[in-house]
Amino acid sequence: MAAHRLLALALAVTVVVGAAAALQPINVATVEFEEGYTPLFGFDNIVRSADDRTVSLLLDRSTGSGFVSSSMYQHGFFSASIKLPSDYTAGVVVAFYASNGDVFDKRHDELDFEFLGNIRGKPWRVQTNVYGNGSVSRGREERYVLPFDPTTEFHRYSILWTRAAVVFFVDDVPVREVRRSAAMAGDFPSKPMFLYATVWDASTWATSGGRYSVNYRYGPFVASFTDLALLGCRVDPIQMLASSSGSAEDALLASDLAVMTLEKQQAMRRFREHNMVYSYYYDTLRYPVPFPECAVVDSERRRFTENGHLRLALRRRRRPRPAARPGRPTRAADM
Repeated sequence: MAAHRLLALALAVTVVVGAAAALQPINVATVEFEEGYTPLFGFDNIVRSADDRTVSLLLDRSTGSGFVSSSMYQHGFFSASIKLPSDYTAGVVVAFYASNGDVFDKRHDELDFEFLGNIRGKPWRVQTNVYGNGSVSRGREERYVLPFDPTTEFHRYSILWTRAAVVFFVDDVPVREVRRSAAMAGDFPSKPMFLYATVWDASTWATSGGRYSVNYRYGPFVASFTDLALLGCRVDPIQMLASSSGSAEDALLASDLAVMTLEKQQAMRRFREHNMVYSYYYDTLRYPVPFPECAVVDSERRRFTENGHLRLALRRRRRPRPAARPGRPTRAADM
């Protein structure tokens, strides 16, 4: 069967993964782990379910762990439902991302979801980033807090990557869109990538700039992944040739996934207004001249300081501190 027909079939399968008001649910086909992925590192810290549809990655004193897609992809829709570790998770990073860094060392592309752990009583933060052609000196980070507790149940995180745009989704809600433009040039990801999922110790930077490190007394830290979806055009990693013509991407572009409807735009604006706590758009100390894709919104800009972070008064109002857990008093280090 031709690749574009397979993709059309996958997009039609009714596996409902999440719901959002006024948005159509994202319906995609999911795969067993063995069908699309292979262990990458920390093999003893990778636990697969009996039906091979859920994978748990562990971080302990000995190592983190991760898995990687069996194929490279030239554009596509990639997603996973993830449940994050709970309690004290400072210094822990869970990542779901696309990259070709192992193939193109100096000019790699990357699309990131990075989940940054925190001290007890403070929420996980989610960071997205876009790199193209080794543009690591021009980081395009955005950070958000989530409107739910990501440690109690699974939530879907998705990356849509086409030749026209990159869109990040949380459940069914688009939270960030990067449109390709001539001015971006090679900064827009354009080379085939693998998909990765990892959990690792990032004590040097992940929480308050490295102020809080991983405390392994609270480990092992377990991140679970399910509803794995890999929709796109597979590429031979040796010859860098697509396994089919551009018809697979044409089918993706013609699907509802790739259409940024008014409802999606409104939902994205609401999410960003209520949940974004940092954007490189507004970090004028780091980038005095905005990047060409930055669509600055005046009402949004007023909420951020010159270093791109949400103003402290707004942050405090939006994120009230939870009460300490019974029997576990709050420590000074948690403040």
